[in-house]
Amino acid sequence: MNMAELKNKFIAVKNYEPTDVNELLDFARHMYLRGEITIAQYRDLARELELAGAYKPDHKNEYVS
Repeated sequence: MNMAELKNKFIAVKNYEPTDVNELLDFARHMYLRGEITIAQYRDLARELELAGAYKPDHKNEYVS
C-alpha cells in the first residue's frame, strides 16, 4: 500500500479528507492492528508519514498535573 492508497482508504472509511499527516499515521496504525496491512507496509507508511511531519504522541506526561 502506498500513500495515495492509504489516503483513498481513509476517505472511503471516514467520509472526509484527513486534516493532517498524524491522522493518516493513526489510521495506518489501526489498519495494521486490524490485520489489514502487513508490518512491512506499516513501517514504510510510517516512515514516509514521519518524513512528512507526522509524529507519535508523547503519552508519558499525559497524566502529570
